[in-house]
Amino acid sequence: MKRKYLSIAIGGILLAPAAFVQAQEQQAVPAGTKATQLDEVTVTARRRSESIQDVPVAVSAFGEEQIKDLQASTVEGLQGAVPNMNIAQGRGSANSVNVFIRGIGQPDALQTFDPGVGMYVDDVYYSRINGALFSLFDIQQLEVLRGPQGTLYGKNSTGGAIKLTTKNPFDNEGGAVEVTAGDYGRLEGRFYVSGKLSDTVAASIAGAKITNDGYVKDAVTGKRYNDDDTEALRAKLAFQPTDNFSAVLSLDTTKQDAALTLGRPMADLRRTDLALGSVVLTQGEKGEWNRRASTSFDDGQGQYLKHSGASLAMNWDINEQFTLKSITAYRKLKTKSYIDIDATEYELGDVLVALDQDQKSQEFQLHYDNGSNLHLTFGAYYMKEHVPSYQEAYASDLFAIAGTPISFLRTIEDDLTTTSKAAFAHANWEFMPTWTLAAGIRWTKDTKDYERSTSTFWGVPFGGLNETVPFPLTSASWTATTPSVSLQKAFSDNLMAYVSANRGFKSGGFNGRANSAYEVKTAKFNPEYVWTYEAGLKGSSADRRIRGSATAFYSNYEDFQARVSEISNPGAAVPDFKFPVLNAAKVKIKGIELEGSALLGESTTLSGQLSWLDAKYDKFDDPRNDPTYPGYDPVNVVHKHVPFSPDWTARVALQHVFSLGESGNLTLGGDVSYRGDTWLSVDNRDVLSQSAYTLLGAYGVWDSPQLAWQVRAGVRNLTDKQYMTEGQEFASIANIQTAYYGLPRNWYVSVRYNF
Repeated sequence: MKRKYLSIAIGGILLAPAAFVQAQEQQAVPAGTKATQLDEVTVTARRRSESIQDVPVAVSAFGEEQIKDLQASTVEGLQGAVPNMNIAQGRGSANSVNVFIRGIGQPDALQTFDPGVGMYVDDVYYSRINGALFSLFDIQQLEVLRGPQGTLYGKNSTGGAIKLTTKNPFDNEGGAVEVTAGDYGRLEGRFYVSGKLSDTVAASIAGAKITNDGYVKDAVTGKRYNDDDTEALRAKLAFQPTDNFSAVLSLDTTKQDAALTLGRPMADLRRTDLALGSVVLTQGEKGEWNRRASTSFDDGQGQYLKHSGASLAMNWDINEQFTLKSITAYRKLKTKSYIDIDATEYELGDVLVALDQDQKSQEFQLHYDNGSNLHLTFGAYYMKEHVPSYQEAYASDLFAIAGTPISFLRTIEDDLTTTSKAAFAHANWEFMPTWTLAAGIRWTKDTKDYERSTSTFWGVPFGGLNETVPFPLTSASWTATTPSVSLQKAFSDNLMAYVSANRGFKSGGFNGRANSAYEVKTAKFNPEYVWTYEAGLKGSSADRRIRGSATAFYSNYEDFQARVSEISNPGAAVPDFKFPVLNAAKVKIKGIELEGSALLGESTTLSGQLSWLDAKYDKFDDPRNDPTYPGYDPVNVVHKHVPFSPDWTARVALQHVFSLGESGNLTLGGDVSYRGDTWLSVDNRDVLSQSAYTLLGAYGVWDSPQLAWQVRAGVRNLTDKQYMTEGQEFASIANIQTAYYGLPRNWYVSVRYNF
């Protein structure tokens, strides 16, 4: 079966020679209009507008219509559409996102970790993966850059970047209203209104209300989980008082108030009974999941988020050669999330995580263009982030004496301040006809100040173990220089090739789960670094009906920040649980990426991607593999597979537009996507591995003759495939190994009016 679907994917790709870029723009057009070529795709991957075919960067781009055709309501909907990218809702969280690109990312939402993939909205960096599960309600374009970023971007990242650009009021006069309904109680409303207030001022406002009842249910109480209740609003005011100056002020806010996000316990959950030994409280689940779950939390203990911000982007054309850009931003994120890590009615690994983050950033860019063969970019970046947080951990079913539970509560208060400073420069020089050399360098200094205290509260008879462990104010700084270089050759107007080398850096930090005096002393972990070497080919047919790219890369990834789980004194009556962060691994990563699109006839578009990834540990230094280490665990500590790095991913999509004459157009489309075996934890637990699977989707769209009305209906996960997307691995505590699943089959109908 695996070979069958892979063959289908490969065959589809080969219909578009060299595998062509998926960012096609096959929009519905007025009746009688016939498409003769694929529309041009423009990206800003290098902080200026360029054709995607001319950029020596592995980048995928999606416009508003393509996002709809992906049937994506959040960025999670990109899963399968971008080569070698794994993107999923964060484990146990209604509002965070886990992104890996080419085997590099950061799945842990704890605030002491930095993301491995940078997230940007209108060039503003979002420093937390909480609040990054964006609802795509006013997006002009979405770009995914694969490989290390930093030379041209505000914040360094090792895996890549996801760049969302929202609509500009001057460019998008008019508006739209859309209502969507579907199963699982799905009901959504979206609107966008934009227009000029004068010749020099334009404004827009966009909003969304997104709800669903959730697809996980408590079989006893009937209460539903894994739901959504989100409200989002964005307002923009654009100024263009002169021909050489423009500015856009943007204000946005998102509020989410959802129930718990529950997973499925995959391994036997165990209690430590001081009289009876290890006792199985509930057995790990196997086979098909009936999407039933229970929790120890009460009603009202769900997941709350409020995420707001303001930004001011200014653009000044000083003269014909020089342009100065400024991006000033402030963001505030507040969350209060209860997470049932063990996903049962027992208190084994239940937590409350509440944080109150704010971030200020300023970026300046100076661009020089001689109008011919030289483009220079100089930049400076500053960000200061403050993240105080409060946490509680409940484990009153973890220990017992002869079946009588011993109550346990841990409270944590911590405070993290991060200051990031950077300067960068980049040059793009066509030194001779058809040959272009690009080179850049970035200097970064990240400073982190961290303090914390953790207190334990035991019930009888262990009250004497109660303690408060301080983590005194500690500071550390890391400095890195990250260069990039590429050489590009244009063989014709329709074909170019490039080679490049880029270095990425992700800051070090402090372990936000250091609970003992020893852990406090060893809490600091070091930065990650990666060198990526890439060769690419981009081309299109002379008639612009076929377009695509092929990329091969090799990455040398060092000092991977691995959060692991251990019992440091397994023979003691009361075990000591630890969650160290290790700069454990060197990873060798290589891969091939093909993507493309073709216009077949006048009304049919074929697109797809095929990617292969070989991510292997060159070494993994884990003290738990040492027989002399107190936490030696030869059975469970296995590091054969890099997490979230399937070997093959593929997608083929087909769309055909039927002309209905004076009644408009009818578009029918569908896609099939394949994902290879995927491991969902650093410690390769068998129950947290997802075997290869294939998903299918289908949709239909009716557009009125002048595109005033649109009716869209679709179904995702057509075959109702069950598949895991994320995993909680805290096996040292009660053997917790919890899996989270993708959406079941679901349908929807939407009606849109454009004006």
